[in-house]
This record gives sequence, structure tokens and C-alpha cells, in this order.
Amino acid sequence: MARREDAMVPEAEFRSYYGQPVIKAPVWHVPHMPLYLYLGGLSGGASLMSAAARLAGHDRLGLTARVTAAAGATLGAGFLVAELGRPERFLNMLRIFKPTSPMSVGSWILAAHSGLSALATASAVASAAPASAVAARLPRRVAAALPAVGDAAAVATALTGPLMATYTAVLVADTAVPAWHEAHRELPFLFAGSALASAGAMGMLATPRAQAGPARVAAAAGAAVELAAGAVIERRLGLVGEPYREGKSGRLMRAARALTTGGGLLATVAGRSRALTALSGLALTAGALCTRFGVLEAGRASAADPKYTVVPQRQRLESGDRASTPAPARSWP
Repeated sequence: MARREDAMVPEAEFRSYYGQPVIKAPVWHVPHMPLYLYLGGLSGGASLMSAAARLAGHDRLGLTARVTAAAGATLGAGFLVAELGRPERFLNMLRIFKPTSPMSVGSWILAAHSGLSALATASAVASAAPASAVAARLPRRVAAALPAVGDAAAVATALTGPLMATYTAVLVADTAVPAWHEAHRELPFLFAGSALASAGAMGMLATPRAQAGPARVAAAAGAAVELAAGAVIERRLGLVGEPYREGKSGRLMRAARALTTGGGLLATVAGRSRALTALSGLALTAGALCTRFGVLEAGRASAADPKYTVVPQRQRLESGDRASTPAPARSWP
């Protein structure tokens, strides 16, 4: 009987060349990029809430959502320009439209959404002002057409809003950064839920409680989606999901989960008092910010440690799957 021979060489452990990263770490600056991601999501979620409120006859909430959408898009674009360093870098992205490039598509989404949000908000504010004040500054035909133009722009933002809230998730996932690329299925849901929760929180804070019922529903629903997506990311990614659980990014994600859970639960009873409304809105806002900071920090941590790149590739090769070859990491979402 042949005796099984013991392996003479022990199984090799993970090694990298002097422990150096094998991919280039993403280049982004705090707080510019996290705030841009938060404000873009806020604007997208508010646009969708504005259209829904308008259709349901909640005019006061609709006005709040329109102003929030325009402010979020404008401030977000400002932080993006600050991240890029020079405004012409963003303008150069609009020279062509390349459907296969998330960065090109995202630039056009941002430009279109910002313009439509500004138009919808300007129309709503002018319509809410006294008629004499509008008539004194605008021709009669222009003043008469403003409400219809604003409503059309608001409807259009209901289409660009979801794209605005999620395109950054697609963009960061379309890179070689392990924690982002491997979470490409869940990140759009995480960002969408966070955007809706953020918009609901702002609607709760800036609208009278008696008229903010739909905002509370949006806040609670968005929080539930965000929490579910975050839980799936941490469970499904295995080794690559470690940055979402450990270190600075892990602390940020745990804080986001606690704040979002508390804010979402409070949103269901926030109509009872102003204090509960304030606590819920502030907790959801802080949770959304922690989510953006945490996701970006997790990406940087996974790019800095070569094991998150090399080990999954070896596992795929050993299982007979082709190693993934995502696009190189980009400097801005």
C-alpha cells in the first residue's frame, strides 16, 4: 500500500513586495469629497421628494424640497470644483459625452440636474412671493409662464434626482479599489437610501410638523434601505469587507449605523414634538455624513493594504475564475 507523502514545503502565506500597495490609492481631500457626495445625494433625494410632494398636494413640503435640491446641487458643485482645483477641469468633462465612462455621464448628470434644480427653485420662490413684487421685476408673459416652467423643471429633476443620488456609487465602484469595486452591487442602494434619508431629514427640519408627514416617511424608508445595504456589504464581501468593520473607516461606519438607526426610529414618532423632529433630523444628517466619510476611508484603507487586492485574485484563480480587471482608480468620483 502506498503511503501518502507529507508535503515537503509548507503552504505559502500571503506576501507582497516589501509590503507595498499594488494599486494606486485614490486621491481625494477631506472634507471636499465626502461633502460633495453627501450634498449630491441630498439634492437627488430632495428632487424626488419635491415631485412626489407636489403631486400629493403638499405644497409647503414641495417648496422646501425644491430649495434643498438647488442648494445641495450648488454647494456640492462648489466642493467638487474645490476638489479638482480648477473649474476648467470640470468644464472640460462637458466637451464630450461618452456613455461608457461613468465620469463623463456623471458630469453631464450633475450639470443637467443643477440647472434644472435652480430653475425649479427660482420659479417656486417667485410664485410664492407677492404678485406685485414679481410683476415689478419681470415682464407679464414671463411672470405668467414661470409656474409652468418651474413645474416642468421639477418633473425633470424627478428623473435626474435618482441618477444624481447614485451615479457617484457607480463611479467609485468602477475602479480597482477593492472595497469599492467588490461592493458594486450594494453601493448604489447604500447611497440611494442615504440620499432619501438625508432629504427626509431636511424636510422634517425645515417644514412645519403638520405638513412634514411625507418627509418623515421618506426619512424612515431611506434609513431602512441604507442600513440593509450596509449590512449586506459587510456580510458578503468577506475579507475585502474588513475595512468597513475595522480601523477608522470601521468606526465611521458603526457611527453611521447607530445614528441612522436612531434617526430612522425617531422619524416614525417625530410628529409628536419639535424636539423629536430635531433629534431625528440631526441624527440622520450626521449618519449620512458618516456613511460618506466611512465609505471613502474604507476605499483608501483597502487600496493601501495589498492583501485586499492580491488574496481575492489568488482565490479567484484557484477556483478557476478569471481575475477581475477593473479600471484604474480615479482621483475624483
